[in-house]
Amino acid sequence: MSTYKKLLFIINPRAGIRKKDSALSDIILTFSDYGYETIVCFTRESGDASHLVAEHVDDEIDRIVCMGGDGTLNEVIAGCRDIAWDKPLGYIPAGSTNDFAASLGLPSDPAEAAERVMTGEVHRLDIGRFNGRHFVYTASCGIFTKVSYETPQKYKNLIGHFAYLLEGMKDLTNLHSMHMRISMEGHVYEDNYLLVAFCNTFSLGGVMSLDSNQVDLGDGFFEVLLISRPHDLLQLSAIVQALLEQKYDGTPHVTFCKTDHAIISCNKSPDWSLDGEHGIGRDVNEFEVVSGGVRMIY
Repeated sequence: MSTYKKLLFIINPRAGIRKKDSALSDIILTFSDYGYETIVCFTRESGDASHLVAEHVDDEIDRIVCMGGDGTLNEVIAGCRDIAWDKPLGYIPAGSTNDFAASLGLPSDPAEAAERVMTGEVHRLDIGRFNGRHFVYTASCGIFTKVSYETPQKYKNLIGHFAYLLEGMKDLTNLHSMHMRISMEGHVYEDNYLLVAFCNTFSLGGVMSLDSNQVDLGDGFFEVLLISRPHDLLQLSAIVQALLEQKYDGTPHVTFCKTDHAIISCNKSPDWSLDGEHGIGRDVNEFEVVSGGVRMIY
């Protein structure tokens, strides 16, 4: 009888840079060295990672590892939540931006990340739920939101962060705002917003950052960033400066706070980005934190 434990390895072959291909055998060898028999599955289209979890995970699977971008991780975690699977999950980043991987301090080299999956500590981290759909680290709408899922994958793979910045500048030339009413933490925020974001990360789309001293990935809360539409170039300049310096308190047109639940109402339902993937908004939307919703190894 084999003494090997079983590991499900889900790979998105289209995500990010190509160097992961040459490292695949080294990754599987690393898993074997630590006593794991690896079941390898490849995604072919959107939603496959969740389906692969449902199809292959049973009591014999001791660990799941996924390799791809944040969207791949999103699908795997959603699949785990659907079947109430609560064993450790490892992540080998191979996408073009990998915001969440950066927040966890994961190595960019796939072989090193595989070693971290085997030797790292297990942490309980919060995840979010938006209109009943689970996500890992950010739900946002407004400027830069469409960038993550509208930038063609071939451009993301080629130039990474710069692709997001190029596409994001197109949004800045329009500055379309959304009138929203947001109820959370006993307060109501109502304005014309350029950006509404609920996040549990240190970076958003490779475009803006949050101070790591203000973010705790397992405190039961998500950070909220609201950017109101400025009335002139001076106000716009102040917003940009606040984003660059990560100093939001006291800056007009910028609201930064924490919450574990929110109701977001709007006259027109904008599209949302959930971990960089397209999410459909409603006239009335509900966000909530799933405290300790995933066990990540890093």
